[in-house]
Amino acid sequence: MSDTQVTLPKLNEPAPDFEAVTTQGKLKLSDFRGKYVVLFSHPADFTPVCSTEFGSFASRQEEFTARNVQLIGLSVDGVQAHLAWINDIERIFGQKINFPVIADLDMKVSSLYGMIHPGASSTAAVRAVFVIDDKGVLRAMIYYPMSVGRNISEILRVVDALQTNDKHGVSTPADWTPGAPVVVAPPATASAIESQQEAEAKGLEYKSWYLRTKKL
Repeated sequence: MSDTQVTLPKLNEPAPDFEAVTTQGKLKLSDFRGKYVVLFSHPADFTPVCSTEFGSFASRQEEFTARNVQLIGLSVDGVQAHLAWINDIERIFGQKINFPVIADLDMKVSSLYGMIHPGASSTAAVRAVFVIDDKGVLRAMIYYPMSVGRNISEILRVVDALQTNDKHGVSTPADWTPGAPVVVAPPATASAIESQQEAEAKGLEYKSWYLRTKKL
Protein backbone atom coordinates (compact mmCIF):
# COMPACT_ATOMS: atom_id res chain seq x y z
CA MET A 1 0.00 0.00 0.00
CA SER A 2 1.13 3.54 -0.70
CA ASP A 3 1.92 5.91 2.17
CA THR A 4 1.09 8.93 -0.01
CA GLN A 5 -1.29 11.26 1.76
CA VAL A 6 -4.24 12.66 -0.20
CA THR A 7 -5.06 16.20 0.92
CA LEU A 8 -8.68 17.13 0.36
CA PRO A 9 -10.13 20.64 0.22
CA LYS A 10 -12.60 21.41 3.00
CA LEU A 11 -16.31 22.01 2.76
CA ASN A 12 -17.61 25.51 3.48
CA GLU A 13 -14.15 27.00 2.97
CA PRO A 14 -12.93 28.92 -0.10
CA ALA A 15 -12.30 26.52 -2.97
CA PRO A 16 -8.61 26.49 -3.90
CA ASP A 17 -8.10 28.87 -6.81
CA PHE A 18 -6.08 27.79 -9.82
CA GLU A 19 -5.10 28.80 -13.33
CA ALA A 20 -5.13 26.05 -15.94
CA VAL A 21 -4.88 25.35 -19.65
CA THR A 22 -8.15 24.07 -21.12
CA THR A 23 -9.81 23.27 -24.43
CA GLN A 24 -11.07 26.87 -24.39
CA GLY A 25 -7.77 28.52 -23.45
CA LYS A 26 -6.46 29.48 -20.04
CA LEU A 27 -8.92 30.01 -17.22
CA LYS A 28 -8.89 30.79 -13.52
CA LEU A 29 -11.46 29.38 -11.15
CA SER A 30 -11.94 32.87 -9.75
CA ASP A 31 -13.03 34.04 -13.24
CA PHE A 32 -16.38 32.39 -12.53
CA ARG A 33 -17.17 34.22 -9.29
CA GLY A 34 -20.88 35.02 -9.37
CA LYS A 35 -21.69 31.59 -10.82
CA TYR A 36 -21.88 28.16 -9.31
CA VAL A 37 -19.19 25.85 -10.69
CA VAL A 38 -19.36 22.08 -11.07
CA LEU A 39 -15.77 20.90 -11.46
CA PHE A 40 -15.59 17.22 -12.36
CA SER A 41 -12.66 14.95 -13.12
CA HIS A 42 -12.37 11.82 -15.19
CA PRO A 43 -9.57 9.23 -15.25
CA ALA A 44 -8.63 9.41 -18.94
CA ASP A 45 -9.72 10.40 -22.43
CA PHE A 46 -11.00 7.74 -24.84
CA THR A 47 -12.30 5.52 -22.04
CA PRO A 48 -15.81 4.04 -22.14
CA VAL A 49 -17.35 5.11 -18.82
CA CYS A 50 -15.94 8.63 -19.07
CA SER A 51 -17.29 8.97 -22.59
CA THR A 52 -20.82 8.13 -21.44
CA GLU A 53 -20.49 10.70 -18.64
CA PHE A 54 -19.35 13.45 -20.97
CA GLY A 55 -22.18 12.63 -23.33
CA SER A 56 -24.64 12.89 -20.44
CA PHE A 57 -23.18 16.16 -19.12
CA ALA A 58 -23.31 17.59 -22.64
CA SER A 59 -26.94 16.56 -23.11
CA ARG A 60 -27.90 18.47 -19.95
CA GLN A 61 -25.79 21.60 -20.31
CA GLU A 62 -28.88 23.78 -20.64
CA GLU A 63 -30.16 22.55 -17.26
CA PHE A 64 -26.90 23.58 -15.61
CA THR A 65 -26.93 26.92 -17.42
CA ALA A 66 -30.48 27.57 -16.21
CA ARG A 67 -29.17 27.20 -12.65
CA ASN A 68 -26.29 29.64 -13.27
CA VAL A 69 -23.80 26.76 -13.19
CA GLN A 70 -20.53 26.59 -15.13
CA LEU A 71 -19.37 23.07 -15.95
CA ILE A 72 -15.60 22.44 -16.01
CA GLY A 73 -14.15 19.02 -16.85
CA LEU A 74 -10.64 17.77 -16.04
CA SER A 75 -8.23 14.94 -16.69
CA VAL A 76 -4.47 14.56 -16.77
CA ASP A 77 -4.46 14.25 -20.58
CA GLY A 78 -3.28 17.05 -22.89
CA VAL A 79 -5.34 19.57 -24.85
CA GLN A 80 -4.89 17.79 -28.20
CA ALA A 81 -6.11 14.50 -26.71
CA HIS A 82 -9.08 16.33 -25.15
CA LEU A 83 -10.00 17.95 -28.46
CA ALA A 84 -9.83 14.67 -30.37
CA TRP A 85 -11.87 12.88 -27.70
CA ILE A 86 -14.48 15.64 -27.54
CA ASN A 87 -14.88 15.42 -31.30
CA ASP A 88 -15.45 11.68 -30.99
CA ILE A 89 -17.98 12.12 -28.16
CA GLU A 90 -19.89 14.67 -30.22
CA ARG A 91 -19.98 12.18 -33.09
CA ILE A 92 -21.15 9.29 -30.91
CA PHE A 93 -23.74 11.10 -28.81
CA GLY A 94 -24.73 13.94 -31.12
CA GLN A 95 -24.14 16.48 -28.35
CA LYS A 96 -21.90 19.56 -28.61
CA ILE A 97 -19.60 20.01 -25.60
CA ASN A 98 -19.56 23.73 -24.84
CA PHE A 99 -17.77 23.65 -21.49
CA PRO A 100 -13.98 23.76 -20.98
CA VAL A 101 -11.94 20.69 -20.14
CA ILE A 102 -8.75 21.22 -18.14
CA ALA A 103 -5.56 19.60 -19.45
CA ASP A 104 -3.98 18.82 -16.08
CA LEU A 105 -0.76 17.26 -17.36
CA ASP A 106 1.26 18.38 -14.33
CA MET A 107 -1.55 17.22 -11.99
CA LYS A 108 -1.50 20.54 -10.12
CA VAL A 109 -5.29 20.95 -10.03
CA SER A 110 -5.80 17.23 -9.39
CA SER A 111 -3.43 17.36 -6.43
CA LEU A 112 -4.92 20.60 -5.14
CA TYR A 113 -8.36 18.99 -5.04
CA GLY A 114 -7.32 15.55 -3.80
CA MET A 115 -8.18 13.78 -7.05
CA ILE A 116 -5.07 11.55 -7.17
CA HIS A 117 -5.67 8.42 -5.10
CA PRO A 118 -2.72 6.04 -5.40
CA GLY A 119 -4.84 3.07 -4.37
CA ALA A 120 -6.98 3.65 -7.46
CA SER A 121 -4.33 4.98 -9.84
CA SER A 122 -1.07 6.87 -9.47
CA THR A 123 -1.33 8.46 -12.91
CA ALA A 124 -5.02 9.34 -13.33
CA ALA A 125 -7.55 11.45 -11.50
CA VAL A 126 -10.39 9.55 -9.88
CA ARG A 127 -14.00 10.44 -10.64
CA ALA A 128 -14.76 13.42 -8.42
CA VAL A 129 -17.30 16.22 -8.42
CA PHE A 130 -16.86 19.55 -6.63
CA VAL A 131 -19.73 22.01 -6.32
CA ILE A 132 -18.48 25.55 -5.72
CA ASP A 133 -20.95 28.33 -5.03
CA ASP A 134 -21.17 31.81 -6.52
CA LYS A 135 -18.99 33.19 -3.72
CA GLY A 136 -16.19 30.72 -4.42
CA VAL A 137 -16.96 28.47 -1.43
CA LEU A 138 -16.72 24.70 -1.76
CA ARG A 139 -20.15 23.34 -0.86
CA ALA A 140 -20.14 19.67 -1.89
CA MET A 141 -17.75 16.89 -2.89
CA ILE A 142 -18.68 13.52 -4.38
CA TYR A 143 -16.16 10.77 -5.17
CA TYR A 144 -16.76 7.69 -7.29
CA PRO A 145 -14.66 4.60 -8.05
CA MET A 146 -13.17 4.22 -11.51
CA SER A 147 -15.76 1.62 -12.53
CA VAL A 148 -18.94 3.57 -11.60
CA GLY A 149 -20.34 6.30 -13.82
CA ARG A 150 -21.95 9.35 -12.25
CA ASN A 151 -25.65 10.17 -12.07
CA ILE A 152 -26.04 13.63 -13.59
CA SER A 153 -29.53 14.00 -12.14
CA GLU A 154 -28.06 13.66 -8.65
CA ILE A 155 -25.51 16.39 -9.34
CA LEU A 156 -28.30 18.70 -10.50
CA ARG A 157 -30.30 17.75 -7.40
CA VAL A 158 -27.38 18.71 -5.14
CA VAL A 159 -27.12 22.08 -6.90
CA ASP A 160 -30.87 22.62 -6.46
CA ALA A 161 -30.65 21.74 -2.77
CA LEU A 162 -27.71 24.07 -2.14
CA GLN A 163 -29.36 26.95 -3.97
CA THR A 164 -32.58 26.35 -2.01
CA ASN A 165 -30.55 26.47 1.20
CA ASP A 166 -28.92 29.72 0.09
CA LYS A 167 -32.23 31.36 -0.79
CA HIS A 168 -34.46 30.15 2.05
CA GLY A 169 -32.12 29.14 4.89
CA VAL A 170 -33.57 25.63 5.10
CA SER A 171 -32.25 22.10 4.75
CA THR A 172 -33.44 19.33 2.45
CA PRO A 173 -34.36 15.79 3.56
CA ALA A 174 -33.35 12.48 2.02
CA ASP A 175 -34.47 12.03 -1.58
CA TRP A 176 -35.61 15.66 -1.78
CA THR A 177 -36.39 17.13 -5.16
CA PRO A 178 -37.57 20.68 -6.01
CA GLY A 179 -41.15 21.22 -4.89
CA ALA A 180 -40.99 18.71 -2.05
CA PRO A 181 -41.15 19.84 1.61
CA VAL A 182 -37.96 21.20 3.16
CA VAL A 183 -36.66 20.84 6.71
CA VAL A 184 -36.90 23.75 9.14
CA ALA A 185 -33.96 24.32 11.48
CA PRO A 186 -34.50 22.69 14.90
CA PRO A 187 -34.89 24.91 17.96
CA ALA A 188 -31.64 26.01 19.55
CA THR A 189 -32.99 26.49 23.09
CA ALA A 190 -35.56 24.82 25.33
CA SER A 191 -37.77 27.90 25.26
CA ALA A 192 -37.92 27.76 21.45
CA ILE A 193 -39.40 24.26 21.37
CA GLU A 194 -42.90 24.38 19.94
CA SER A 195 -45.86 22.12 20.49
CA GLN A 196 -47.43 20.39 17.52
CA GLN A 197 -50.32 22.85 17.63
CA GLU A 198 -47.97 25.86 17.62
CA ALA A 199 -45.93 24.46 14.75
CA GLU A 200 -49.00 23.66 12.67
CA ALA A 201 -50.36 27.15 13.28
CA LYS A 202 -47.22 28.42 11.48
CA GLY A 203 -47.86 26.15 8.53
CA LEU A 204 -45.29 23.53 9.54
CA GLU A 205 -45.76 19.78 9.36
CA TYR A 206 -44.85 18.52 12.82
CA LYS A 207 -43.12 15.16 13.11
CA SER A 208 -41.21 15.84 16.33
CA TRP A 209 -39.93 18.87 18.22
CA TYR A 210 -36.66 18.64 16.26
CA LEU A 211 -38.12 17.54 12.89
CA ARG A 212 -40.52 19.93 11.19
CA THR A 213 -41.01 20.45 7.49
CA LYS A 214 -42.77 22.96 5.31
CA LYS A 215 -43.60 23.68 1.70
CA LEU A 216 -41.87 26.65 0.14
